[in-house]
Amino acid sequence: MSLPRRLLGPWVRRGLRIAGLASLLTLVVALGSCSANPPQRTGNVCAVFDQKSGWWKAARKAQKKWGMPVHVGMAFMHRESSFVADAKPARKRLIGFIPWTRPSSAYGYAQATDEAWHDYARETDRWFIDRDNFADAMDFIGWYNHRSHRKLGIKKSDAYHLYVAYYTGVNGYRRGGWRQSEKIRGYATKVNRQAERYRQQLTRC
Repeated sequence: MSLPRRLLGPWVRRGLRIAGLASLLTLVVALGSCSANPPQRTGNVCAVFDQKSGWWKAARKAQKKWGMPVHVGMAFMHRESSFVADAKPARKRLIGFIPWTRPSSAYGYAQATDEAWHDYARETDRWFIDRDNFADAMDFIGWYNHRSHRKLGIKKSDAYHLYVAYYTGVNGYRRGGWRQSEKIRGYATKVNRQAERYRQQLTRC
C-alpha cells in the first residue's frame, strides 16, 4: 500500500519529483530522436513527404517566403545531408587512420557553416534557430539562394548554378574557378538532375 504524499518526508517528495522530470526528459529525447530519423526512400520526394508530413509545410513556407521551388530546396537537402539532421563532414585522417579534424564547420540538414549560419540569423533577425531543425535549414537554403539570385542574377529555378554558388560562395562563383573543377560541376549536375526528378515526381504526388 502506498503512503499519501503528505506523509512522506520533503527529501522523498523531492526525489519523486526529480524522478518524474527525468522520465519526462527521457521520453522527450526519445521522441525527438525518432522524428530526426531520415526518411527511407530519399529518391522519391512524394515518399519523403508521406513519411515526413511536416516537411512539406516547411518546404512550401520557404517557397512562399523566398521564391524557392520545393524541388530545388529538397534537391539541395538531399545532396548536402541525405536528410540526416546532425550530418557533419567526415573527419580527416592523420597518417591514414587516426581520426583528425573536420574540413569545415558545416553541420545539419543544409550543411551550413558557422559563418553562413550567423550571417543568415543576423540578416533575417532569427536567433532561436537550429541547423538540425528541418524547417530552419530549409529556410536557410531559401535565404541563401535568394541572396545568390540578388547578387549574381541566377534564376531561382536554376538548380545547377544556384548550387555552384551555394558550394563556392558568392565571391567564389564570381571568380569562376569552379568552371575548371570537375568535382564542383559534378556536384551541381547531380543536384540539377535530382531537382528535375523531384519536380516530375511532385506533379504526381
